[in-house]
Amino acid sequence: MTFDNPFEGKEIWFGVGSQDLYGEETLRQVAAQSVGIVDALNASGAIPVRLVLKTTLKSSDAVKRFMVEATASEACIGVVTWMHTFSPAKMWIRGLEALGKPLLQLNTQHHLEIPWQSIDMDFMNLNQAAHGDREFGYIVTRLGIPRKIVVGHYTDPDVAARIGTWARACAGWDASNTMKVMRWGDNMRNVAVTEGDKTEAERVFGASVNTWAVNELVTFVDAVKDDQIEALIKEYRESYDIAPELLADRRGELVTAAREEAGMVNMMKAYGATAATDNFEDLGTLSQLPGVGPQRFPEAYGWGFSAEGDWKTAVLVRIGAVMGYGLEGGASLMEDYSYNFVPGHEMNMGSHMLEVSPAVGTIGRPILEIHPLGIGGKADPVRLVFTAAPKRDAVVVSMSDVRERFRLLMNVVDVVEPEGSLENLPCARALWKPRPTLKTSAECWLRAGGSHHTCMTTSVGREAWEDFARIAGVELAVIDERTEPHEFERDLQISEMVHRLDNRH
Repeated sequence: MTFDNPFEGKEIWFGVGSQDLYGEETLRQVAAQSVGIVDALNASGAIPVRLVLKTTLKSSDAVKRFMVEATASEACIGVVTWMHTFSPAKMWIRGLEALGKPLLQLNTQHHLEIPWQSIDMDFMNLNQAAHGDREFGYIVTRLGIPRKIVVGHYTDPDVAARIGTWARACAGWDASNTMKVMRWGDNMRNVAVTEGDKTEAERVFGASVNTWAVNELVTFVDAVKDDQIEALIKEYRESYDIAPELLADRRGELVTAAREEAGMVNMMKAYGATAATDNFEDLGTLSQLPGVGPQRFPEAYGWGFSAEGDWKTAVLVRIGAVMGYGLEGGASLMEDYSYNFVPGHEMNMGSHMLEVSPAVGTIGRPILEIHPLGIGGKADPVRLVFTAAPKRDAVVVSMSDVRERFRLLMNVVDVVEPEGSLENLPCARALWKPRPTLKTSAECWLRAGGSHHTCMTTSVGREAWEDFARIAGVELAVIDERTEPHEFERDLQISEMVHRLDNRH
């Protein structure tokens, strides 16, 4: 099963700036060249959302109308602006202040090379994006409006790729603002980092986080029809290797796992939820702590999931799944579990009791197995066991509530193969080498107050999450190959001051 395309029916509106000063002939050329640029970007295959060119913007009223309509449109998830000619920036003020969608400033031009022998003033009047984009850039900066800036010729594959990454972040933001997070029970008792301000989360991220009784989930589980269970088991058999006992004397427990997945899915669909959490301390009369079902949420349904009531990580997994749709890899809950401190082989092992998703990519086919679980007091749960496939430039991202705001923290990592069989570890796991080193990464992570739960994405990397954080207006601290602990601590202190002084978010 592949989840519904989150880009279907979505658009990025493309606004071209000019003015009436240059006459009708020049404006006809502006319009024609703008069509060519947008068509070329759409044809690149790098942008997952269709760019829609709007009428050339030549006045303050037209700009404001364009921005207001973009903001009101459910289809529009972002706005790209480009100044073909000189477009006086005062005419953009009212419109920019009315804009409620993510903004990208494209600094490009129609011609690739200056026509050295034929260039004249007519050409200069028509092709002055280098001039116009700086005027526009000034006013956006003065207004304090966050935006992505992409510079380069529109035929450069890097330009389309960066617009495409930003479009994915826009889709993640759109998903965040329509997200309902279903919590079955509260978070794990006495745990600090999984707590958080759900009201503030709805203000900042748009995600509505609420609790449903586990007993209501039980009613959905009990109501699952046999044909839905058998359809799921058929899907398991097609997608995974299955331990022989689950197809023989312990098939009843496989049926229970499929019934729980179906019940969770039915309940989430009934309430329009796209992310969920549960808690092994509050399972009501459920037979098993759900394993295979939540593991499949990101890949099969495009939903976020996190364990122990950690709704913040569930939100991140949903965003990561949407941003990475159609790319190799995916998003999953991850938890730091154990270090390998052997010199030259330093790495981090992430895992969880049951809920790590194969969406991130696996070495071989996952195996559906059943093993005892020492907590929760329930029957042995069915879970997928696998090792995550190697992937360079993956990221792990956490969300922490640091009193007056949320902080996103990201570490760029390289997922690697384990140096042993892990044959006695009955759960899904990933091994990664954090950048710049394990010691520096861990020190900086601790300094920033990052969670032990993270969202790992192997589909989208650093740039998409940076774009998302800019759109959301939230702090993002990054640990990468250039990070040095003293500078990182200083940057956190500066960020602390900036975000406390900034009252816009």
